[in-house]
Amino acid sequence: MPTTAKGLPMATLVWDYSREYESERKDILDAVETVFSSGRLVLGPSVSSFEAEFADYHGVAHCVGVDNGTNAIRLALQALGVGRGDEVVTVSNTAAPTVLAIDAVGATPVFVDVDPDTYLMDVAQVDSVITPRTKALLPVHLYGQCVDMEPLRALARRHGLLVLEDCAQAHGARHHGRVAGSMGDAAAFSFYPTKVLGAYGDGGATITNDPVVDANLRRHRYYGMEKTYYVVETPGHNCRLDEVQAEILRRKLVRLDDYVAARQAVAARYAEALADTDLVLPTTAPGNTHVHYVHVVRHPRRDDILERLKAHDIHLNISYPWPVHTMTGFAHLGYAEGSLPVTERVAGEIFSLPMYPSLPQDTQEHVVDALKQVLATL
Repeated sequence: MPTTAKGLPMATLVWDYSREYESERKDILDAVETVFSSGRLVLGPSVSSFEAEFADYHGVAHCVGVDNGTNAIRLALQALGVGRGDEVVTVSNTAAPTVLAIDAVGATPVFVDVDPDTYLMDVAQVDSVITPRTKALLPVHLYGQCVDMEPLRALARRHGLLVLEDCAQAHGARHHGRVAGSMGDAAAFSFYPTKVLGAYGDGGATITNDPVVDANLRRHRYYGMEKTYYVVETPGHNCRLDEVQAEILRRKLVRLDDYVAARQAVAARYAEALADTDLVLPTTAPGNTHVHYVHVVRHPRRDDILERLKAHDIHLNISYPWPVHTMTGFAHLGYAEGSLPVTERVAGEIFSLPMYPSLPQDTQEHVVDALKQVLATL
């Protein structure tokens, strides 16, 4: 079992940034010093530089940094013209903020089920829920890989719909060679600390090739002001990306592909070590490059497994145990139990193994050994 510096047993969690921080500490603290000594603490050179560099990484023209991933989606929807009376097709197997952002602009979320192997949007179901009120499709690139975008984009073109990619869990993922976020009318990212590209606090961004959408985003994130402070062109918000977080993200962006490679190595070790168990292991869809934001496995006795792992001081979590359509806050949408059967079934069986670039191999081996012991007792 892994131990602390004092030789005491260390609890095993699904994510820990401490080792990464130790290895990058000098660069992170230099980023903070760079901002504090610059004289610009809000919407300064670090934000504008990060926006240019993040846009360049994705091969798009524009990036607008905002304060978190939820507002990245919300402002993107507003910038695309989605609002009250519109419908947005998405999935219920996602973090609630995806749907909260739709609700925040006054639109109605409409759910389709997910693929039973990848847990991503079942694109084949989308056409059946499109109505005259449908304005946008919001695919969620979940757990580290992309939704099947070409048929979704074709469907959007046929119906004249917008496509907004939720890339909060897919920094650096690729789909038939195209990087996540470069395949829609706009894409939203979260830089919450656990993400593949994570800040040391909250942060988010929206990217697009459309200059009008870019201008709308910049106006919406800054009170609705455009040219002159105190002059509101249209009611907006205060959703600015912090200078310190932007500078940290600049330093980390150059290491993004290294983070992805490290995650893929962890995933490969899990795949080899757990191949002879009855766990359902992650599946990578054809054409995808998986970045393994979380390493989601399945077992019908999930709850028993999680409880028994606690005896080994291993504390895992579930992404996500409650589908959004089953939450009290969205009861008004009228989705009855059984309306999304695959989503509901997998929610009762999935759980996440520890996954982060600096995960020590001995910690991973401890998890695998304990998991095998628990599985053998079921």
